[in-house]
Amino acid sequence: VQLQASGGGLVPAGGSLRLSCAASGRFISTYVMGWFRQAPGKERKFVSTISWGGSITSYADSVKGRFTISRDTAKDTVYLQMNGLKPEDTAVYFCAASSTDGNLRQDEAAYDYWGQGTLVTVSS
Repeated sequence: VQLQASGGGLVPAGGSLRLSCAASGRFISTYVMGWFRQAPGKERKFVSTISWGGSITSYADSVKGRFTISRDTAKDTVYLQMNGLKPEDTAVYFCAASSTDGNLRQDEAAYDYWGQGTLVTVSS
């Protein structure tokens, strides 16, 4: 399984970005997918996750109401629409895939595959 994240960039506070994660590999459409982020000098943290069918989602409290995760199973791509961006959203964003029991998970240990990360910088 390979994951390729893209869509990061520099955006002013209040702006929007859409991240994409293109996945390839056997049975990838059955994987739970997630987004994590790592701010400078800090640990990587959970952002959002989505079920294999796309009908169930979960978000970190810090992004609820501003970020939306979705997936296009035909394209094997997961998206993270980020609106109302704040300087504290500045981080490297990683997409990840979990082949475990299908339940949504917020812990990194549940994810087997990781993309390379894409940098999001929000200016104040």
